[in-house]
Amino acid sequence: MPQSLVRNHVLKTLSSEDFALLQPAIRHVELGIKARLEIPYQPIEHVYFPEAGIASVVATLTGGRQSEVGIIGNDGMTGVAVILGQDSSPNETYIQVAGNGWILPVEDLRSAIAESQSLRESLLRYAHAFLVQSSRTALVNGHSKIEERLARWLLMVHDRGEGNKIYLTHEFLATMLGARRPGVTTALQMLEYRGLVHAKRGEITIVDRAGMIKLTHGAYGEEEQRYFGLASA
Repeated sequence: MPQSLVRNHVLKTLSSEDFALLQPAIRHVELGIKARLEIPYQPIEHVYFPEAGIASVVATLTGGRQSEVGIIGNDGMTGVAVILGQDSSPNETYIQVAGNGWILPVEDLRSAIAESQSLRESLLRYAHAFLVQSSRTALVNGHSKIEERLARWLLMVHDRGEGNKIYLTHEFLATMLGARRPGVTTALQMLEYRGLVHAKRGEITIVDRAGMIKLTHGAYGEEEQRYFGLASA
């Protein structure tokens, strides 16, 4: 696997020396929808570097209410808790848009980090970016209308996807936004009425990206774009 052919941003931006430390233990993997990559409070055994598809990091309250606190596509990796020196996470991570990527045993990642300070620093930069995304999500969820939150979320998935189609159900969207399904349906209908998306069962097509950004009223902006490398530093 030449590094030049890798599409995952974390892997392809490593130095050639750091990539070589990971290469012997890394292998390609298909990522099917709803595949569980991390289970709450269970030891994390592997980290994943998606090339295509989207993974959701989901927090659960006592009583079962859930909300997404982060998304991971070809920009990133799972296992932020491992990068920060922990064995497990309180959150669940699973695939919401099927794809493929790379899998690496945690023990091999830890050995490589111990051997290379520059690798550790590169992965910590990603961990920081992911935490910025999570903090922005918390801010937006607390202060933005549901249609603004939905538009931001669709834009972030669009950033990490291929083409303008996103394959998701309304029920899945409700979990991602921590909202009730009828509210998500109404918000999606509003986006469609404005000509921003086209929605049918299990599929959403982005029609007017610029209009979507405008609709968010700042909920999707500089930080989201910098996180994915779309804005100037």
